[in-house]
Amino acid sequence: METRQGFTLMTLAEFEGWLARLPVARTVLTLQQHHTWSPSYRSFNGSNHFALQSAMKRHHVVNNGWGDIGQHFTTFPDGMVMTGRSLEATPACIKGQNASSLCVEHIGNFDTGGDAMSAAHRTTVLRFSAAVCRRFAIPVTTDRVVYHHWFNLDTGARTDGAGNTKTCPGTAFFGGNSVANAQRSFLPLVRSAMGGAVAVAEVPEGMRYAVVKVDRLNVRTGPGSDFDKVNSVVLGSVLRIHDEKSGWLRISASRKEWVFARMMHFVDRATVNATTLNVRSGPAVTFSKLVALAKGKEVFVYDRRNQWCRIGLEERWVAEQFLDLS
Repeated sequence: METRQGFTLMTLAEFEGWLARLPVARTVLTLQQHHTWSPSYRSFNGSNHFALQSAMKRHHVVNNGWGDIGQHFTTFPDGMVMTGRSLEATPACIKGQNASSLCVEHIGNFDTGGDAMSAAHRTTVLRFSAAVCRRFAIPVTTDRVVYHHWFNLDTGARTDGAGNTKTCPGTAFFGGNSVANAQRSFLPLVRSAMGGAVAVAEVPEGMRYAVVKVDRLNVRTGPGSDFDKVNSVVLGSVLRIHDEKSGWLRISASRKEWVFARMMHFVDRATVNATTLNVRSGPAVTFSKLVALAKGKEVFVYDRRNQWCRIGLEERWVAEQFLDLS
């Protein structure tokens, strides 16, 4: 394990152990699969992991205007894994779909006629995905393990590959980039890497959620500002609430991790029950359409107004009748 320039490079085994132990406050519901396309395998010389990652960060910050590198992790042709954006921060990877997501970029061009994925890389992609799904209790389904190709670039709506989309993570990525390809050739291998079709932990009855409403919020070992700081979470992070004491909220069932309640706003977890649900810029059909959500998409409700629900810190509204509240 080696850390340079704000990134940590790990072997696959190191990553699996590290992720299992890592405290993460932010609620993660979805794993996004991407390929870089450029850089490709030709860009990798076996030892320039940090140089490639730093170049991607520069591009994302300077060219795209983002605050950091877009992805949480990058995998390499030799099977190594590198950290990117903090797991406590929302990624910048799929328009309108980044909330409560974790994003991984696989170095390479996996379109047909591009790079042939190495055996080491293939193993890492599968075991990486299995480790993430296990750590965050993500069901290994095409609702929760998603490809960039399935979302419209202009609107962020899920189209399953129709319209204006990228080929990402590649037309030859584990047999293809369609939903059917993922169901047939990728997800069964991820389940196998997890030890079979493992059961996913259910959301405990009565589980509450709250969103961070300040730029950065300290996580402490107890319910008070005099306790040690162990972590910090950022604006917009949705946290699980396990206990409440003296104006403080416990955000972990197994660790002593507390945040100040006044810096949080309680939200409700909900699931889209319509085939397609339009997200609008205000609480009425007269407001402009921003994006469309597919059936089964999980969201958090921040506010309600006239039978409409706001599903983000920003103005993103959906009709309440098309949501099933947990």
